[in-house]
Amino acid sequence: MSRLIIVSNRVALPKETRAGGLASALGSALAERGGLWFGWSGHVAEGDGERKLHEHRHGNIDYALVDLTRDEYERYYLGFANRTLWPLLHFRPSLLEYKRADFEGYLGVNRLFAERIARFARDSDLIWVHDYHLIPLARELRRLGVGARIGFFLHIPLPSAALLTMLPHHEHLFPTFGDYDLIGLQNRRDRDALVHYFREELGARVGADGVVHLRSGRRVGVRAFPIAIDTAEVARQAARAVKSAATERLVRSLEHRALAIGVDRLDYSKGLPQRFEAFAHFLSQHPEWRSRLSFLQIAPPTREEVPEYRELRSRLERLAGATNGRYAEPDWVPIRYVNRSFNQSTLAGFYRAADIGVVTPLRDGMNLVAKEFVAAQAAEDPGVLILSSFAGAADELKQAIIINPFDTDDIADSIEQALLMPLGERRERWRVMYDYLLRHDIASWRSAFLDALTDIEPRAAA
Repeated sequence: MSRLIIVSNRVALPKETRAGGLASALGSALAERGGLWFGWSGHVAEGDGERKLHEHRHGNIDYALVDLTRDEYERYYLGFANRTLWPLLHFRPSLLEYKRADFEGYLGVNRLFAERIARFARDSDLIWVHDYHLIPLARELRRLGVGARIGFFLHIPLPSAALLTMLPHHEHLFPTFGDYDLIGLQNRRDRDALVHYFREELGARVGADGVVHLRSGRRVGVRAFPIAIDTAEVARQAARAVKSAATERLVRSLEHRALAIGVDRLDYSKGLPQRFEAFAHFLSQHPEWRSRLSFLQIAPPTREEVPEYRELRSRLERLAGATNGRYAEPDWVPIRYVNRSFNQSTLAGFYRAADIGVVTPLRDGMNLVAKEFVAAQAAEDPGVLILSSFAGAADELKQAIIINPFDTDDIADSIEQALLMPLGERRERWRVMYDYLLRHDIASWRSAFLDALTDIEPRAAA
């Protein structure tokens, strides 16, 4: 069995509380094969001193983490990754900010990663690269003579070629996808978008098997691998959390009212302002539900160095305040807006206590909260999932109430539909989704990708 090298912007070290289902799955794959997890340490080194490589070993897994300088962090991470690529790949080109120095910093960190990985890599290895921070990594590895099979998985959406070409000098970035042997995307739409870019911009042809044949002679597998969760574990966590102090406090505070819940990072791709506006619209249209339904939105802040995120937080506070000021009663607040994170087991208990899960991103590669909400429900009395058609999860969870997040009336109507849905229908919808998630869990996702990468014949570096 080939040794596995996983490369990601951040690394989940053993026993870290932030490690979730994905980290557990990748850790399991490394434990089975033996291998290395490489990425940024999260530390920003001040000054121009020698860069540290932090190395750890746990069982048969090695961890190697490299520091970034302040300039690298600002240009690679805050700049190009999160102020250029993130908005573009989430279909928001109007928010794109491009600086040539940021792009050079992004390429520079990818070269740095490649130089460090090349010291460890053998041609018999499997190298699995994760996410938009590291798109050009395979090209840098090939330049250093690494001949291993290299796969890439994009966790976020991929827009059409028409949008991708809006990136200045896109011809220096997106063609580097061609140096991977296998590229995994969240759904068929994203896969088709990348294939279309290869065809239109690079003159590639696509074989009957879906393999992309580049003019250079390289062949690249481009496939959809919808990411999943540890379904059984989330269900166990939710069952245990029913009697946890946090869940019991939440249930007591509701005083038999219905609960709708949203859990999202504080990001403009999640459609949170539209969600708050839709909930206020629902209350204005359905006064009979005032004091009978509470909406809990958990939105831990992220990337607070970026001005757009600070503005989003302020906007949500204004919207929540306006709705609460208009509709609150002495013993009831319509929107409970919480700006901090909770561990996975606590969230599982909150999901189980909720009558409605509200997952309405404007664009999302997958959105695992939708799957976690379904997995956490009690079979005898499950809640209802309201899900954006622009989340990758909508392709799989078709028994959810699918809505357009740009349509305030659509969201408001879906809340009423969920509240009035008969128990029998709720059970039927939930059972189909839950059984699907049991069959297509995080272990099957991981195995499907690695099996496909293993089956690819290694090619010499270009």
